[in-house]
Amino acid sequence: MTDVVSHLRNSMDEMAIQARSIALMTEMKSITAEVDKLKAAKGRYLADEKTLQALAAGPGATDEERATVKAIAALAAKTIPMIQEAGEQAADGNNVEAALSLTNRILPLETQWRDQLQSLRKSIATDSEAAVASAKMAEATLMAILGAFALAAIGVGSLVGWRLIHSVKAPLERAKSFAQRVAEGDLSAHVESDRDDELGQLLHALGTMQDKLRSLVGHIRNTAESIGTASKEVAVGNQDLSERTEQTASSLQNAASAMTQLTGTVRQSADAASQANQLATSATDVARRGAQAVSTVVATMTEINNSSKKISDIIGVIDGIAFQTNILALNAAVEAARAGEQGRGFAVVASEVRSLAQRSAGAAKEIKSLIGASVERVEMGARQVTDAGTTMREIESSVERVTAIISEISSAAAEQSSGIGQVSGSVQQLETMTQQNAALVEQSAAAAESLRDQADSLNTLVHAFRLE
Repeated sequence: MTDVVSHLRNSMDEMAIQARSIALMTEMKSITAEVDKLKAAKGRYLADEKTLQALAAGPGATDEERATVKAIAALAAKTIPMIQEAGEQAADGNNVEAALSLTNRILPLETQWRDQLQSLRKSIATDSEAAVASAKMAEATLMAILGAFALAAIGVGSLVGWRLIHSVKAPLERAKSFAQRVAEGDLSAHVESDRDDELGQLLHALGTMQDKLRSLVGHIRNTAESIGTASKEVAVGNQDLSERTEQTASSLQNAASAMTQLTGTVRQSADAASQANQLATSATDVARRGAQAVSTVVATMTEINNSSKKISDIIGVIDGIAFQTNILALNAAVEAARAGEQGRGFAVVASEVRSLAQRSAGAAKEIKSLIGASVERVEMGARQVTDAGTTMREIESSVERVTAIISEISSAAAEQSSGIGQVSGSVQQLETMTQQNAALVEQSAAAAESLRDQADSLNTLVHAFRLE
């Protein structure tokens, strides 16, 4: 209990110190750390207080100590919340209020609290000293009593010993002779006694031991013979099992070799399928690029066709302009003829303009004819390119289908290769297990042979005992 009181005093001092430290601090980080220490000290105090109350409730505590413990608990219940409240005030920045509370309210209670703890410690120390003194006195008294008893026991023991020597010697000689015969393996002897004391019970126990030992040796002899017979049968069975296990191991080894060859063949097929898949993928890419190129050509031909149509329209406009120019030239020539001599120069110009208009109209017709033929060829080429694009798309679709089929074949070959690899691994594991079983069978055969030898040895040892 003294240690518990010391722990309570230390925890109380820690709480008081932490509260005063918080009241003097201004940095929040330091205040938070001190608040955590205050809470930890409170937890330790409450735990030690429960221990102290349990000790005070026991039979070793006095009524005065129990009253002191109750007073300490009451002061703690009143003071600890005040200390915690002061710490919280300081943590909130109210250092002055916290300091006043610690000085005016908490310090008097803290003094009473500390005095009660000191009083309890002194009371416990006084009880301990009294208990030590009482124990020393009891020890001295006990030593004196034991000395007297020892002297009396020496006298009585001498007398009893003399009588025991004469009454015990003959039965002990019989027991010694009987034990000697048992040690030599003779279990046929019998021992009897009509005494009811400890020596009679000893001789009776020796007789019972001999009967049970005779039964045990007989049972061991029969068991040793059975073990010898069974070990011989086990050895024969193990030899047969060993031969069959070796045959199984040989068959599994051949199967493992065949599976290894099959695995290599399937792996080559899988590699070939993988290469075919890569080639088909490349062909798909080439067909896709060809289809894209044809689509580009179709678009270009379409644009050329549209441009040719626009040029044809423009030439039609030029032809119309030439026709109108020719009409205007004719009108100008008519007006020049009406003008007579004054319009002769204008008539020449009109004639030239008419000639140019006719030439432009002729050229426009020729260009229109050429453009028309070009448009027809372009349209024919566009149709052919469109057909080629359709064919390329069909080729691309066919190549994609072939690629998908080859990919499925490649996946199936890979799965077959993996499955055969697993089967090969399983066969190899079976081969290993069979070889291990063969080794275990050989060990079992050796163990059976050893067991048979040990059974023979045990049988020889047991036959050394004479039962009748």
